[in-house]
Amino acid sequence: MTTHVFIIGSKGIPAHYGGFETFVDELTRRKTAQDIRYHVSCLSDREGEFIYNQARCFQVKVPSIGSARAVLYDLMSLGRCVEYIRKHRLTGSIVYILACRIGPMFAFYKRRLEHMGVTVLVNPDGHEWKRGKWSLPVKTYWKISERLMVKHSDLLVCDSRGIEQYILEDYAMYQPKTTFIAYGADVAPSVMSEGDEELVRWMEQFHITPNQYYLMIGRFVPENNYEMIIREFMASGSDKDLVMITGAEQNPFYNELLKKCRFDLDPRIKFVGTVYNAPLLKKIRELAYAYFHGHEVGGTNPSLLEALASTKLNLLYDVIFNREVGGEGALYFSSDPGSLTALIQEVDQYEGANVEEWEARAKNRIKMEYSWEHIVDAYERLFHQYSYSHSPSRAFRPARRTAGTTEVEKAAQTGQSK
Repeated sequence: MTTHVFIIGSKGIPAHYGGFETFVDELTRRKTAQDIRYHVSCLSDREGEFIYNQARCFQVKVPSIGSARAVLYDLMSLGRCVEYIRKHRLTGSIVYILACRIGPMFAFYKRRLEHMGVTVLVNPDGHEWKRGKWSLPVKTYWKISERLMVKHSDLLVCDSRGIEQYILEDYAMYQPKTTFIAYGADVAPSVMSEGDEELVRWMEQFHITPNQYYLMIGRFVPENNYEMIIREFMASGSDKDLVMITGAEQNPFYNELLKKCRFDLDPRIKFVGTVYNAPLLKKIRELAYAYFHGHEVGGTNPSLLEALASTKLNLLYDVIFNREVGGEGALYFSSDPGSLTALIQEVDQYEGANVEEWEARAKNRIKMEYSWEHIVDAYERLFHQYSYSHSPSRAFRPARRTAGTTEVEKAAQTGQSK
């Protein structure tokens, strides 16, 4: 029998950006289980359906209402799932919700899905309620929403062990059921050559020399510690550039940081905008001398995995989420003044053999723990486990749960099923 899995919470596929979008794209593209059928919600300006990666993609037209649009999108997507499941009587299907945006309304939908024999899995993502861009009322909403989704979900699929531990400790009163399946990355080199015209043009535009720049990629927000990294780099005296791929100039935080740091007076500091061409971005990573990762909020960050898979030296801000991913394949710095400056001065002196050793460590970390093949296999095992009997006698009855960790979850937690 076919296991129907409905995925909502990403902007949809094909993926052009975003961690959840890339995850859904890889999950559907690399599918090996012939008895799994994916249904993917796609944010759109029109209604309709199409097939991509053999998945049924249903478009959801959502009005532009500001930051609340994402919440409305999830609710409309979930409503569409309920309608489709009821119409086709898909008992034993699974709804997988990415992120905790709809907590206040979740219990209502959960009861309806449970009555239809549908299991609901939730990926809690990272600490959205901690992000600096949100006002206090919005942060309060995110925290409440997270709590309610933890309370009512059948299983929380965490892509970070740090997030899983946080869920188990902070919401112990709900006795949440969790499992860990990581995010993935690909160690295959970029298909773009070093002499590619587009790459050469990009390098020349910003006066960048291969292997003579430190790289930073990510959203231009305070919790990614741009200020600390820029200050420490400026103090290092390195003869290399600091290249930042981020949408900064249109962000109020940019002018604030400019006044504080006066990085405009340092020709090594280069904000180069965004890059959406995947082969080009991977090649830029490969040609960097080293990568900075200053993220301190959230779980497993896709940009960090991609850096470990492509960049020779990786310098990470020392918080639990980053150390969990980087392990012994990266170097770490703290928020103590001078910590990163000293690390930059140290790695600036590295020679070929030392650099190659760190590169091998990073790539091995990805191959052993974070390859997409392992992640997709773990998810398919999990979906099979939670797609209980399809027999008509159980149609549209509440899902039954057994206590304790399933064999699939145990395997996922120990890496055996990845």
